[in-house]
Amino acid sequence: MDRSSGYERIAPEFLARRGNTHTRDRAVGVAETRNWARSLPSGATVIDVGCGPGFPITEVLVQEGLSVFGVDAALSFVEAFRRNLPDTPVVCEAVQDSTFFNRTFDAALAWGLMFLLTEEDQRHLIRRFGEIVIPGGRLLFTSPARADVWNDAMTKQESRSLGAKEYRRLLSEAGFLLLSEYEDIGGNHYFDAVRE
Repeated sequence: MDRSSGYERIAPEFLARRGNTHTRDRAVGVAETRNWARSLPSGATVIDVGCGPGFPITEVLVQEGLSVFGVDAALSFVEAFRRNLPDTPVVCEAVQDSTFFNRTFDAALAWGLMFLLTEEDQRHLIRRFGEIVIPGGRLLFTSPARADVWNDAMTKQESRSLGAKEYRRLLSEAGFLLLSEYEDIGGNHYFDAVRE
């Protein structure tokens, strides 16, 4: 079973598109991630769940002076991550059973990951965020605001949004207070929450 939601199979294409050094500063999600990173204390520990090759999102967190840890299920992405950000710890683990470095964090980020998971796995991951993010810590993830099922544009595998109402409920159950929701120029919907 492919725990990378099909991304290991299309890794070369993804790396060519998303990790391009000429466009990554302008890539979708970079500005929003940078703004969120700047709201965190300097040196805060952040886990980037579904970090991919580290470019462009994880790189922003590192550039902003945060202590970053990465988790991704695609071995090709983890190998690229280690080349791209050699001083940043990363593990090749599926989020469904990751140890998350056996520690807690000041913040967690899941950009472009949540909707790739099954409904059950999304619920489980949000509960896990409630366990690994310290009280007062932050969580940022993306998923469409509308409940929907579709095939991922790159992998062709089924993707699923539980919808904003359900994500709000799950966040509350996991001990998070939703601070804001917003969208970027690519239409990605963000859920920005703090652990109570």
